[in-house]
Amino acid sequence: MPPRRFSSTQCHGGKLTTTTTQGISDNLTLALSSLLAQPLPSEADAAQQRDYVTYHPSLLRRDDRTELPEPRVVLLESRSLISAAGTTGLRTWEAALHLGQYLCAEPSLIKNKRVLELGAGTGYLAVLCARHLGSDRVIASDGSDEVVGYLSDSFFLNGLQSSSAVSATQLRWGHTLVGAEWCGDGVDTVLGADITYDASVIPALVATLDELAALFPGLSVLIAATERNRATFETFLAVCGKRGFVVSQEVFPVPARSEQNGPFYSDKSPIHICKLTK
Repeated sequence: MPPRRFSSTQCHGGKLTTTTTQGISDNLTLALSSLLAQPLPSEADAAQQRDYVTYHPSLLRRDDRTELPEPRVVLLESRSLISAAGTTGLRTWEAALHLGQYLCAEPSLIKNKRVLELGAGTGYLAVLCARHLGSDRVIASDGSDEVVGYLSDSFFLNGLQSSSAVSATQLRWGHTLVGAEWCGDGVDTVLGADITYDASVIPALVATLDELAALFPGLSVLIAATERNRATFETFLAVCGKRGFVVSQEVFPVPARSEQNGPFYSDKSPIHICKLTK
């Protein structure tokens, strides 16, 4: 149905003028009314809605690129900060993006290495390492069944669905690693991003790091921690010290938003890239 037209006549200086205006289409009005009448989804349903998000790691060196087009990481992410299952692992957080930029600038840290990612979430770092940075093998681990189940989507979207270079597994911090199938192939590097935000889980996290260091001598550990709460970050440092880890912070500040070329993330909070050694 075409939009309605309305005419009005006015007198200006003794002369009559007619003005024709165009109204809103009845079809558009009906469509808007129909949308407004739809009930809002429940919080549980809203949390399960996922959208495609594409990241472009601007610091990825040309020599390390595995494709001719601009390298990218495509993921399906939840718009909700916390999913219906109570996990924050269905979106990519700032520390993962920042650690990814650091690895792009220092690719030798994971090139041809066997990598284990803790708290993998959407799998951004796992995909980046396996698809673009030449890691020999990447194990993306998470404590949530839901998150681990979704990691196959991340692999598929980035052409890794049939690759032996990346896999997903459930790993709960604080639980013994003895008997885990992936342990048999060894691990050279452990990565973790935004996994220190909750002080209550830090002891279990560091206990797992301690066991990994005992299982794989010479292990390299890189943890990216967003400092949203100074006390929580200091708790992480203190627990690491009690376990015998020496923590050094790499010099790699968060760039101002105006200086970022992708991926884009908040510059409001500092993100520490911590190297743990024994």
